Amino acid sequence: MKKTILVILVVIWMGVIFMFSNQKAEESGKNSKSIIRVTIVNIYKLFHGDASEEELDKIVEKYQYPVRKIAHFTEYFILGILIFLCFKEYNNKNIYLMILICFLYAVSDELHQLIVPGRDCNITDVLIDTFGSCFSILTFKKIFKLDKNK
Repeated sequence: MKKTILVILVVIWMGVIFMFSNQKAEESGKNSKSIIRVTIVNIYKLFHGDASEEELDKIVEKYQYPVRKIAHFTEYFILGILIFLCFKEYNNKNIYLMILICFLYAVSDELHQLIVPGRDCNITDVLIDTFGSCFSILTFKKIFKLDKNK
């Protein structure tokens, strides 16, 4: 029962990732900018007081790229955790399989973006996605103090 729920959560999370990737470039950009306005711009205002709209727009532009890449990392960090929890045994063979699943989904996700208006396929994003899932999988392996010799 628990494994079934975890598999369903993996599928749902893959659907969430697909949904973000399925956004047209313009819509995705607007979402990123609104997140930056709510977070980074407000932090800037806290330390520097009021700023002109022009200054705020520059801040948004400055942080848009790193925020988008952090989002990629985070999406796949969560996917890695969910996939890790689906496996009963955490031996090295299964760890490689978990990473392979995340990598293949990242590749399919980027290929999918080729058909989304204004989006493209980016190898850098595949690497960031894979690194995010590797980081979570290896962190969880360490947390669970799993035997490396299995």
